[in-house]
Amino acid sequence: MLILGIDPGTAITGYGLIRAERNRLAPIDYGTLRTRAGEDTAVRLSVLYSQLSALIKTTAPDVVAVEQLFFNTNVTTALAVGQARGVILLAVAQAGIQLAEYTPLQVKQTITGNGRASKQQVGFMIKALLNLENVPRPDDVSDALAIAVCHAHLGVTMARISQHAEPMA
Repeated sequence: MLILGIDPGTAITGYGLIRAERNRLAPIDYGTLRTRAGEDTAVRLSVLYSQLSALIKTTAPDVVAVEQLFFNTNVTTALAVGQARGVILLAVAQAGIQLAEYTPLQVKQTITGNGRASKQQVGFMIKALLNLENVPRPDDVSDALAIAVCHAHLGVTMARISQHAEPMA
């Protein structure tokens, strides 16, 4: 299964494509999608949409895993990330690809065993789990790979649970 992990952002959106087969994970491609500072928000979102649509078309993932919005004290940042997420969700939906969403807590817990792990801890674990020479930079890339790895672990488990769940009366 090819999993494309996305860490949303208006200026920098991290992506990480991994192959998950049985208990083996392999990195395929990772990097960033960037927009120009100073451009109108609408233009930046349009550029992000075009870049992500092209990435989805060339990589043909089976599923796209996206980080859910984490609301912190900076409302402006949260709104910008929310707009980027909306564009990402639109691109995924229009491509007809399955979407999975995970909170930062779920990702950190799955990758490090600690839901309060630092970005450095997440990066170190991604380097180890995917057998990479270096921690991927910037942090948006490590985060995107972490989201993909999280889906490789949690997505399969959640699918099994839903298959065996009894319908509620």
